[in-house]
Amino acid sequence: MTGPAAESHPAPHLTKADHAYLRVKELILSGELPPASVIAQARLAGDIGISTTPLREALRRLKSEGLVELDAHRDARVAPLAAEEARDLLELRRSLDPLAVALAAERRTRADIAAMRAAGQGLEPLPGNPAYEHLAAHRAFHRALYSASHNDLLIQTLDGLWDKSDRYRRLALEAGRDQEARDRSAAEHEALVELVIAGDGEGAAAVMRRHVDTSLGAQAAWRLLGGDRLRRLSRSTLPDRTGRNGSDDHEDPR
Repeated sequence: MTGPAAESHPAPHLTKADHAYLRVKELILSGELPPASVIAQARLAGDIGISTTPLREALRRLKSEGLVELDAHRDARVAPLAAEEARDLLELRRSLDPLAVALAAERRTRADIAAMRAAGQGLEPLPGNPAYEHLAAHRAFHRALYSASHNDLLIQTLDGLWDKSDRYRRLALEAGRDQEARDRSAAEHEALVELVIAGDGEGAAAVMRRHVDTSLGAQAAWRLLGGDRLRRLSRSTLPDRTGRNGSDDHEDPR
C-alpha cells in the first residue's frame, strides 16, 4: 500500500470523510485492496492520515455502492467479485451504454464535442496491470460520451455501473488480451466519437453494443460464469470467447 505522505492532508473543500472515501475507493479500484480482502481499519486510517471515525463513515458510503461489506461487529472487507454481478453489469451496460450514445448524437453541444475529443486524445488500450490513472482515463473517455446524453438519471446510473465494472475489467486483464483485440477496442473508441459528433445515433448505438459485447467486462463474465451458463442466465445474446455470437455463425463484430 502506498504511504500517506501525499494523502495526509485532504483538499480544503473536502471533509475528512470525503477524503477517506475517495482514497479507499481508489485503493479498491486499483487493486491495492483486493476483492474479498479484510480492511484493517486502524492501519488504513493511519496510512491515509485520518482517525477511524471519518474512515468508518467512508466505508458506510462505499457499502451503499456495493464496494465494501460491513458486518454487525463493524468489521470490513472489500466486496468479493461475483459471477452474477458480472452478468448483471453486462446486461445493464448492453442496454444503457448504446442508449446513452444514441441520445448523445442527438443532444451533443460544442462543449461536449470538445470534451470527447480531449478525453480521447492519446487514449491507449489498458495494460495488463493497469494503474488507477489508466482506468481513470478510460472512465473519463466513456463519461464524456454518456454525459453528452444530457440525461441526468442515465449519467448517474452509468457512473455507478462504471465503479463496479472497473474491478471486473482488472480481472479480465489478468488473463491478457491480444494485440488485435486492443486495436479493435481503440478503433471503436475513435468510431464512437466520430459517429456521435456526426449525429448518427443508430450507428453509435450499434458500435457501442459491439464494444460492450466484447469488452473486458464481458470477458470477466465469461471467466466467472462460463459461456454456457452466461448464455442461459443472460437475456441478451452474447458472443463467446472467440467473439462469435452465441446464436449464429456471424463473424466477430469487434
